[in-house]
Amino acid sequence: MTKEELIAKMAASAGITKIAAGTALEAFTGAVTSSLKKGQRVSLVNFGTFTISKRKARMGRNPRTGESLRIPAAKVPKFSAGKELRSAVR
Repeated sequence: MTKEELIAKMAASAGITKIAAGTALEAFTGAVTSSLKKGQRVSLVNFGTFTISKRKARMGRNPRTGESLRIPAAKVPKFSAGKELRSAVR
């Protein structure tokens, strides 16, 4: 599903315009992003939880040349599905 398809589905389901649904989606993604930037977790009961996970620095290998290279440590977003979402897609 693309972003446009999601907006159309949200608008039809909520009985609002696509513009309003698009604004709501942008507000949601912006709020999640800003919370994760601050190190906070976002938990939506029965849907899932967005958190930040820390990856340690590690050694990798360039598949083209075979040379070793250092991959730096990084913080990455992580989503854990809630119980209701997991059972809905089984």
